[in-house]
Amino acid sequence: MKLLFIHSDYLEYEVKEEAIPSAEDVAEGDRRVKVDEVLVVFCSVEGRDEEDEGRVIEEAVSEVIDVAKRINVNNIVLYPYAHLSSELSRPEVAIRVLRGVEDGLKERGFNVKRAPFGWYKAFSLRCKGHPLSELSRVIRVEGVKGGKADEARVHGEYLIISPEGLEERLDLANLEAYDVLNRYPLLKQFIVSEEVGGKPKEAPPHITLMSKLGLVDYEPASDIGHFRFYPKGALIKDLLEAYANDIAVRRLGALKVETPLLYRLSRPDIAEQASRFLEKDYRLRVGGEELTLRFAGDFGLFSMLKDALISYRQLPLRVYELSKSFRLEQSGECVGLKRLRSFTMPDVHCFCADLEQGMQEYVELFKVYTEVVESMGIDYVLAFRVVKEFYEGNKRWLVNLVKTAGKPALIEVLPERKHYWIVKHEYQFVDSVGGNAQLCTVQLDVEDSERYGIYYVDVKGEKRGCIIVHSSMGSIERWIYALLEQAAKIMKAGKTPELPLWIAPIQVRVIPVSTENLESAVKIANTLQNAEIRVDVDDRDLTLPRKVRDAEVEWIPYIVVVGKEEESTGRLSVRVRRLRMVEVMDVNALIDTVRKQVAGKPFIPSYTPIMLSKRPTF
Repeated sequence: MKLLFIHSDYLEYEVKEEAIPSAEDVAEGDRRVKVDEVLVVFCSVEGRDEEDEGRVIEEAVSEVIDVAKRINVNNIVLYPYAHLSSELSRPEVAIRVLRGVEDGLKERGFNVKRAPFGWYKAFSLRCKGHPLSELSRVIRVEGVKGGKADEARVHGEYLIISPEGLEERLDLANLEAYDVLNRYPLLKQFIVSEEVGGKPKEAPPHITLMSKLGLVDYEPASDIGHFRFYPKGALIKDLLEAYANDIAVRRLGALKVETPLLYRLSRPDIAEQASRFLEKDYRLRVGGEELTLRFAGDFGLFSMLKDALISYRQLPLRVYELSKSFRLEQSGECVGLKRLRSFTMPDVHCFCADLEQGMQEYVELFKVYTEVVESMGIDYVLAFRVVKEFYEGNKRWLVNLVKTAGKPALIEVLPERKHYWIVKHEYQFVDSVGGNAQLCTVQLDVEDSERYGIYYVDVKGEKRGCIIVHSSMGSIERWIYALLEQAAKIMKAGKTPELPLWIAPIQVRVIPVSTENLESAVKIANTLQNAEIRVDVDDRDLTLPRKVRDAEVEWIPYIVVVGKEEESTGRLSVRVRRLRMVEVMDVNALIDTVRKQVAGKPFIPSYTPIMLSKRPTF
């Protein structure tokens, strides 16, 4: 079910003529209606809602009440609006659902008017125009039928904690009043996008850039949300995976494991996990048994740890896995590399003896992931969700985390625990069109250990449940989205876009002025290649200006032009993309310059031939 909320000074509609044979009966007094100071809820009931009408009604009522309370209105009009969806339910189902929502709101004291279903209607309204005046919601009940959707959104009280550690309660309808948001507009934009509902209406430009740069593209022979990675895109993906591996194994000392992609739904623990996600899962039958593709990193890992013998001496125990996951997102929600149906997820799970040790692990992971996002050079904000009891007892602990990051954080304080975690936070990237997406995340889990039978043996030889700290650097594909969107932001600011040098598929391009200089160009390229720098040589039969222009189009960070003077002096003319200028240096100085910028990051040799004439065009 899809809902569009418009907070209006008034709504006026007039019933005209029947649109379908099964249109509702309309009393004469209901043919022309005007309601003032009203929340107008445009509603579209969808085919998937027929699977569980009761849950759809319950969740729709909850969403409408949530919005109505935020803007403090009591008048509500439910307005059937088929144009919100292309996958509509049967008319009789839509009428039942809309009546159910109407009754549910009336039972809770709201003044509700429901526009008749199945009629053409003329209407006019005047939107109030504040940040909460235009919102949208999608009600989904997919998942294991009858299961509990633990990740369903429950709203709480909003706070802002400043970098100085000051706490301030937040009114979402009056964001302009907060000095901290005026000083940190990125956080304000995130709140508008994520909490207020001001989603961007334009496509993020990384969708164009990923194809234009020859990195990634849609795969028409596959399902939507699955992508083909060209050599340069595959290299970037592998570099990010290597970085995730380095963080987990070298920095955190985690044990690396691998688990299957396919799981039996006949297993109660797997079925239980499946019921906790709102997203649909990919399912198939093999030998008469129903199986599912994993859509989270916990499936096989929890099964593995359940069978492991763990001692208190080994805690905290960190376990890492990098694996493909699959989520059957709605087609309209699949947006380039921001949200896919197939993605690569690096997960680190820390198994701790008690809450105190779990909180210590949380602090360590917070520091590590903060360094990760800072090192990537992207714009991000911090957002926490925390259970009220834990927040009140550990406020100083959380404030210290915010101080460590050195930037303000949005805190949503939940009245009670509805999930397996008591606190979690996300590093949210804000893209070039004002949308947002989660990158890194850490969650303090107080429930799953005993739920899935994961225990350790304490000093007395007795079995005890663990505290589990879930964390992830974020999906690899979404990091590519973030890096490209950050470059798009740079373009919007009138500057030269680029990728971080360690990520750039080709770091240096050597261009001979003519075929007479090709041998020297290749010699320089070989020297750079031996120094672990990704380099290629433009040996094509094109003019020098055309070769330079092509290198610029490909965002090559360093362009070396080799002519007679460079051959004779050993001094190279190097075009530095980020500086928009030419510098003169020898090959050793160029090597030192590149090495300083990529220090501490993984290196992988180029996936394309060193000679451009040997490279196909994707």
